[in-house]
Amino acid sequence: MTLLDALGRRLARYLSAPREGHSLLPPTVAEDLSGVLQVGDVLLVEGTSRVATAIKYLTQSTWSHAALFVGDRCGGEAMLIEADVVAGVRLVPLSAFHPLHARICRPVGLSAADVDALIGFLQARLGYAYDLRNLFDLARYLVPLPVPGRWRRRLIALGSGDPTRAICSTLLAQAFASIRYPILPEVESIPWRPGAERARREILHIRNYALFVPRDFDVSPYFRIVKPLLDDGFDPHRLAWGDAPRPVESRPAGA
Repeated sequence: MTLLDALGRRLARYLSAPREGHSLLPPTVAEDLSGVLQVGDVLLVEGTSRVATAIKYLTQSTWSHAALFVGDRCGGEAMLIEADVVAGVRLVPLSAFHPLHARICRPVGLSAADVDALIGFLQARLGYAYDLRNLFDLARYLVPLPVPGRWRRRLIALGSGDPTRAICSTLLAQAFASIRYPILPEVESIPWRPGAERARREILHIRNYALFVPRDFDVSPYFRIVKPLLDDGFDPHRLAWGDAPRPVESRPAGA
């Protein structure tokens, strides 16, 4: 292990620790998520660690982490694959993200073969290390300083470029690119045929995976947002409001 690796691991443990005094009351509990998650879904998480603070600042987003739901495809209970700051690319149970805010982003139109290829891509990378150079880059922004919006995505994409290292959003972006599924593709408009200026077609280009961040799955037009409470047949008339009038108790005659 090099000195840089040793320092990086120590920094990773420090940055991945939850911030003191920071607590969340999640609108959706793990049991609700497990009831609607499907294999291939992307789970976005609002982390509470120091590094999550830096990611949320640079991306100007609620979401600091992304993982892919693989169900029981990898054996045992329902699991997700993520790139963890300390442990690298690994399998984790859904309970690992309790009690954090979470959002389900579902890719639309995938075949069974697509899902198998998607999971196979990630399985082959289990055990890869987290890109510690990316971690050093993020650590510089723990104390928010004015950073022009056009630079933020580039700053979070900095890293070693080593193929055996990854960060959460780029790992998933690579996986979806491997099956030619769009997230936020670049769109190039070119003439459909010579001389027909108005007839045009769009060509989709898979953007450099290093530029993707967790919020891209949220804003992508190709991922459906799934909200467990609505998916389970939500009825607003069954809610018990605190200021609702209480029923009048009947008293026995002569009381």
